[in-house]
Amino acid sequence: MGAMGRMGREVLKALTPQENFDVLVAVDHNNVGENVRDILGPKAPDVVIEQKLGAALEKTKVDVLVDFSSAGAAATYALSAIKRGVSPVIGTTGMKDEELREITLACTESKVPGIYAPNFAIGAVLMMRFSQMAAKFMPDAEIIEMHHDRKEDAPSGTAMLTAEMIRAGRITEPSKKHVLHQRVEGVRGGKWQEVPIHSIRLNGLVAHQMVVFGGPGETLTIRHDSMDRTSFMQGVKLCVREVGNLNGFVIGMDNVLFRS
Repeated sequence: MGAMGRMGREVLKALTPQENFDVLVAVDHNNVGENVRDILGPKAPDVVIEQKLGAALEKTKVDVLVDFSSAGAAATYALSAIKRGVSPVIGTTGMKDEELREITLACTESKVPGIYAPNFAIGAVLMMRFSQMAAKFMPDAEIIEMHHDRKEDAPSGTAMLTAEMIRAGRITEPSKKHVLHQRVEGVRGGKWQEVPIHSIRLNGLVAHQMVVFGGPGETLTIRHDSMDRTSFMQGVKLCVREVGNLNGFVIGMDNVLFRS
């Protein structure tokens, strides 16, 4: 398990024996030596939190690592798991392209499958897929993503993956925008894969994104809102169940949700 932040706590509560999950190892630098039940209650796994992932995996045989730690640690954790035959399911945000390439190579060489999902919410995956479909007919699009003010990265991984999917879905290039006199630097947001992205970080938000498409005389808005972190748990459980059936390391939960 990843760190015992809010997402780590939700994962530990979601992976229950009633749904045929067994949580055998929990790792967190801030709660070492504590029992998960003392933190989350009597229905939580009876597991003592450890500090070092590698040492924990040497002692206990597990099948899947679920990681919601930090961008600085996620790649190291994934590579440590893969080396021991454990499939990583990574939800940590802000991972670098070179880290993902390194994990991909490790999975390929070891034949240990894994997945990195910028967003585990089923609705968010559908939002991205619908946006890719819309881009074929409406190539002009901009993304507005809104997250809580403790999020470490901007733009979000979901927004960047959405932009990549929009780019892949286009059959014509977006129209050229005329040059504006921008009185405030960055007011038009950033751009990824020729898709403008605007990031909002505010207390009170969880995870929200809307993709706005524009055409002659019309607009189309595709929006997804996660009001609570429980929205991600169905996707986490799906990926934990299905990661062993994947081929290599994949990016995006659509690789699981839309498998034929």
